Amino acid sequence: MMPTKRYQFLSYIVVAFVVSLLISNIVAVKLISFGPIITDGGAILFPVTYILGDILTEIYGFEQAKKTIWMAFVCMIFAVLAITVVRWAPAAPEWHNQEAFVKVLGFVPRIVVASLLAFLVGQFVNSVILAKLKIITRGKLLWLRLIGSTVAGELLDTVIFTLVAFTGVLQGWSMLRFILIGWIFKTLAEVAVLPLSYKIIKLLKIKEGIDKYDYQTNFSPFRLNRS
Repeated sequence: MMPTKRYQFLSYIVVAFVVSLLISNIVAVKLISFGPIITDGGAILFPVTYILGDILTEIYGFEQAKKTIWMAFVCMIFAVLAITVVRWAPAAPEWHNQEAFVKVLGFVPRIVVASLLAFLVGQFVNSVILAKLKIITRGKLLWLRLIGSTVAGELLDTVIFTLVAFTGVLQGWSMLRFILIGWIFKTLAEVAVLPLSYKIIKLLKIKEGIDKYDYQTNFSPFRLNRS
């Protein structure tokens, strides 16, 4: 069996991806406003997961991106379980912040399910589209591939999260506006850092000595290929 090649920067990208997901889900409990635009705190950091996901797929291939997505998903479940256990554990008599703790970190099951489901669908769609567009364009038009995959992934992520989390709470135009604002904001965040993404991808391809094309890849998210 051929030894698996070790990449210098891969582990850092994977860690950054997982950490970005965990932090964005925690800070999402706060609503923030920029003038008339209202969104959740996670919208600031969550686009970073798509940027890092693009880097993983573009350089290391869909299989590595898939493993990272599932790793982040499992870590998020562990985080939710840990916070839930701590929430319901008896508070010490000297500790008087239980109510504040519950308000900030008291996950609503419906929100958790919405977040996890939207994350999986959005990230996998983003990665699959990026990998297939790379083959179609023969590695050219990177800007189009990055933006196109993000537009599709972020749209599905935002729609699924909103429908699962807020059906019955938001209706009609209010729900549509929430979806549009979240989708546009997250997509524009990647567009804004596109020049930086270009430089990082170009540098990493040189440093790591890899530029993966998924010609014979099985794009099922539930099958982990042996490599």
